[in-house]
Amino acid sequence: MSSDPWGRVDETGTVYVRTADGERVVGSWQAGSPDEALAYFKRKYDGLVVEIGLLERRVRTTDLSAKDANTAIEHLRSTVTEAHAVGDLDALVKRLDGLVGEVDSRREQRKVAKAKANDEAKTAKEQLVAEAEELSVSEQWRAAGERLRALVDTWKGLPRLDRKSDDELWHRFSHARSVFSKRRKAHFASLDAQREDARRIKEKLAQEAESLSGSTEWGPTAARYRELMSDWKAAGRAQREAEDELWNRFRGAQDVFFAARAEVFAERDTEQRENLARKEELAIEAEKLLPVTDLKAARAAFRSLNERWEAIGHVPRDARPKIEARMHAVERAIQDAEESEWRRTNPEARARAEGLTGQLQAAVDKLRGQVDAARTAGNSAKADKLERELEGRQALLDQALKGLHEFGG
Repeated sequence: MSSDPWGRVDETGTVYVRTADGERVVGSWQAGSPDEALAYFKRKYDGLVVEIGLLERRVRTTDLSAKDANTAIEHLRSTVTEAHAVGDLDALVKRLDGLVGEVDSRREQRKVAKAKANDEAKTAKEQLVAEAEELSVSEQWRAAGERLRALVDTWKGLPRLDRKSDDELWHRFSHARSVFSKRRKAHFASLDAQREDARRIKEKLAQEAESLSGSTEWGPTAARYRELMSDWKAAGRAQREAEDELWNRFRGAQDVFFAARAEVFAERDTEQRENLARKEELAIEAEKLLPVTDLKAARAAFRSLNERWEAIGHVPRDARPKIEARMHAVERAIQDAEESEWRRTNPEARARAEGLTGQLQAAVDKLRGQVDAARTAGNSAKADKLERELEGRQALLDQALKGLHEFGG
């Protein structure tokens, strides 16, 4: 008979294993020695050790579910309990019991982790919903649309919650996206309508601009083009292709008109500069008539100069006041000379001046005699009063004499 701490082989070849519950027959060995029998059944035990080791590794290092782990443990437990093997089977059972504890612990850890992940996922989805609802009223159509699409991708990457919570949050999230989509669609529909209105308006403006491009009424047409430009800006933008095509027509028509006007104005400016040079020559010639010594000759010469002046035509606007002022100055000097000559040679005016002078002279002489009489009589107060009156009459007489002198008297 052969024996081992965990089993033995009796004289009949029966093999036993020792457990806490006593010995149990695990097999029979007839082909060789008892030691070979024990070695054989020990190898079966070693196989069980390997299986349990593999299960322990799976439980500890993989995401094996608690259910599958417990099923595997119970299967191995049955195998160990009924095993035809020699070894410390009780130790293997204890390892399996310990593994059950690990599975339960890991299941609890996973439960806590799952609850935490669920809470985090719920918080994340609630934040996504809140942001989506905020974006649903945005008018930043492009940025908000892109952000909503990014939120959908983020949502898809989050774990599902319990069905009720997940459905409720998804309904809010989807509704926010729908609200934004409808508002954006309505906005762009309105924008399309506005752009179509703008296209119709700008079509009419382009047509009118083209009809005016050949006009030679420079001032009124230029003013109308400015009005058309204001109307163009106020009309808003049409669709891009239509906008570009209409603008090219509108601007092209203006360019035709303003190019023609510029050419005409350039010719006119050249002519007016030549006119200015000619008028400056006439102004110099007119200024040589001053001072007036021969009124008749000066008047005739100025009349001839003025006729030539009027025949010349327009000069540049900014030069007009200065050049015309020079001619007006000569004209005023001749007119002043004419008035002076008229006053000097007018018989009626001379007679009135002589009569007034005689009256004033008589009044002065009379007052002077009255002053002398009052002084002689010793009436100083009266003399002073009469003397002040005399001063006033003398001033009038001096003025009248001066006027009479202008008549050559």
